[in-house]
Amino acid sequence: MPEKPRWMPAKALMSRDEIIAMAKVFVAELGITKLRITGGEPLLRRDVVDIIAGLNELRSLGLKRLSMTSNAAQLARHATALRSAGLQDINISLDSLSPAQFQRLSRGRYGPADVIAGIDAAREAGLAVKLNGVIIRGYNDDQILPLLNFAQTHDVELRFIEFMPLDDEALWSRERVFSADDILNTIRQTQSLEHLPEDGAPARRYRLQSGQQFGIIATVTQPFCTRCDRLRITADGRLYTCLFGREGTLLRGLHGDTLQSAIHDALARKPAGYIAQPGYAEREVRMYHLGG
Repeated sequence: MPEKPRWMPAKALMSRDEIIAMAKVFVAELGITKLRITGGEPLLRRDVVDIIAGLNELRSLGLKRLSMTSNAAQLARHATALRSAGLQDINISLDSLSPAQFQRLSRGRYGPADVIAGIDAAREAGLAVKLNGVIIRGYNDDQILPLLNFAQTHDVELRFIEFMPLDDEALWSRERVFSADDILNTIRQTQSLEHLPEDGAPARRYRLQSGQQFGIIATVTQPFCTRCDRLRITADGRLYTCLFGREGTLLRGLHGDTLQSAIHDALARKPAGYIAQPGYAEREVRMYHLGG
């Protein structure tokens, strides 16, 4: 979160019924098989379990995977209910195991201990867990090996993410990007590794000599824009076809053929992404609107 977030008024947010109705169109009419609830922080919604339960009913129409991305600060008290409602897996942000570093990066009112409690609760509830760690040079690049060790001891897969040029122009610079090669070179100082076959996912996956697997999402140094097939809908019903897109298409309030036509038109105008315009992306929408 930025220091001064711009909050959406409650009336601007889609209701549970609107979210499920829109998701139904994407699943039943457009063939989407995977849905992920992101944020901001989705566990701040009081009806998040009901939303998951409603989306879970779309399985008869073709939905195969129902996922979430969370900071896990409130996951310990929701994990069992989310799993019972139909959630299958969850990606959890953990950028540092150091409380001081964590606070500096997250600016939140919680710490690593809260996240770890959420991880443990999620695994106990039967949710598949992946960890995401954004590595910033000069901030937390000393956490690569500790995070790897934590992921191994907790039996979860870790994905390192290059610092992307979004939202914080005062902080982001190319010099602060700890690249995929930097990450790999750091790890190679302790043990050998091999690059696993590509599977079309954003993360390139590796296996350590110990057998542990991890991934790297290298948006800056190894852009994957040409194979990206993700669509994002904000909480107020705007469709973004690219994480770096400057404008969204308002879908809220549209129905039937009009809604499907607006979606297809937006897809036809999908921008080329970071690979076409590298560097800081100045745009109105923020990551806490779009999710990961």
